[in-house]
Amino acid sequence: MAENREEDVRLGANKYRETQPIGTSAQTDKDYKEPPPAPLFEPGELKSWSFYRAGIAEFVATFLFLYITILTVMGVSRAPNKCASVGIQGIAWAFGGMIFALVYCTAGISGGHINPAVTFGLFLARKLSLTRAIFYMIMQCLGAICGAGVVKGFQVGPYQRLGGGANTVAHGYTKGAGLGAEIIGTFVLVYTVFSATDAKRSARDSHVPILAPLPIGFAVFLVHLATIPITGTGINPARSLGAAIIYNKDHAWDDHWVFWVGPFIGAALAAVYHQIVIRAIPFKSGRA
Repeated sequence: MAENREEDVRLGANKYRETQPIGTSAQTDKDYKEPPPAPLFEPGELKSWSFYRAGIAEFVATFLFLYITILTVMGVSRAPNKCASVGIQGIAWAFGGMIFALVYCTAGISGGHINPAVTFGLFLARKLSLTRAIFYMIMQCLGAICGAGVVKGFQVGPYQRLGGGANTVAHGYTKGAGLGAEIIGTFVLVYTVFSATDAKRSARDSHVPILAPLPIGFAVFLVHLATIPITGTGINPARSLGAAIIYNKDHAWDDHWVFWVGPFIGAALAAVYHQIVIRAIPFKSGRA
């Protein structure tokens, strides 16, 4: 009986051979077609349930993002010393990890932007219409306000005393330094988004499984490690706006323009770089 089973396995292995070798030679001749640019105005979207479903997904994702991350920031601020909490590294992991999880959950519904700067960059690259871009930004900001509001509702006193997770330019840094940190940090994020979601790259490297939320979340993590000491790291105008509105102290509004101008400039630069440099790379299927 055992001999018969071994014979069946041997015959099956010969009959169903591995047709694609593992490695670079596993690339296929998958055709690549540049997707057409999104129309500037698309009124028909307003009649589609998928349009509103995507907006709801952006609202919920940004709500959860603010809720988890502000609680983490406050936990670090409340601790008597950095060693008694998760510290800056923990804050960075909270932001990066939440982006990874939320982009993974919402990518198939709305594209998983969760950030007006990302939406703005994708709009400039003609990846979505102006109608959808404005709707996304509004829902992201509303979600951020509600997320920060829930945190304050849980603990009003500590929220006000610990800063409410609001972004400000740290003492010892100029507004110019804060603006530069926000521009470069957002460029890193939006550039990663373009690279991780590029259709040409997906077609060319179809043999390599790419989980787009992973590099995006990791980019957020790294940017936070670098710029938390400077601005607390905004790179997301909705996140900065939600915390500022609910915290609502003068010093939170003094530098608030930095957390809109910087991310939008960084996103625009990433979109231009993507259009001029990345899309100029010729497509090669690369079959060995």
